[in-house]
Amino acid sequence: MARRRSARRYNAEKKRIAIERIDTLFELAFRVFPYDKALARRYVELALAVQRKAKVRMPKRWKRAYCRRCHSPLVPGVSARVRLRDGHVVTTCLECGNVRRHPYVREQKERRAEAEGRRERERGVSAPRA
Repeated sequence: MARRRSARRYNAEKKRIAIERIDTLFELAFRVFPYDKALARRYVELALAVQRKAKVRMPKRWKRAYCRRCHSPLVPGVSARVRLRDGHVVTTCLECGNVRRHPYVREQKERRAEAEGRRERERGVSAPRA
């Protein structure tokens, strides 16, 4: 039993350290990006290697912050083009041309709820009166 607890504690500590290193590497990548794009790309690659080695999930704030194809940090207007199209955020990497589409769900849920309310009101108004 004691062995299992210490292994869990060790793994939790290992994952915490890995996430700290990933955060540090991404922050360095974005800080260095205006001056040295190759070094910024290398920092992103190192962060991805740490993430794979430690078997941790990429923190949400960094998931969309780099190009999956060329590992370049995505800075809107500098290394990425960001557009809103048909319920999606379309991000195009200006280094390699890779396109990523992410739905923006919250707004869609609000529209669906609004449409449901409108339909219910219409049904209530158009119901035959006896």
